[in-house]
Amino acid sequence: MSRKIAGFLIVLGVFMVFEWINLGFNLADGHPTSFYVVHGILIAVNLILAIVLALIGWKGLRKARGE
Repeated sequence: MSRKIAGFLIVLGVFMVFEWINLGFNLADGHPTSFYVVHGILIAVNLILAIVLALIGWKGLRKARGE
């Protein structure tokens, strides 16, 4: 993996974490419970994906520096 791709994955992961946490705090009150359940699941899945992408990027960056 190139350093550019690894860096992109790290930046993408950090951006996704910021974006989805921000969405979670900005959900307005007054919606039915199912709305919050669905959005909670979406937030959780996307945070996991963001962390996985950032970890893949971090490992790729470390490997690219070591070579």
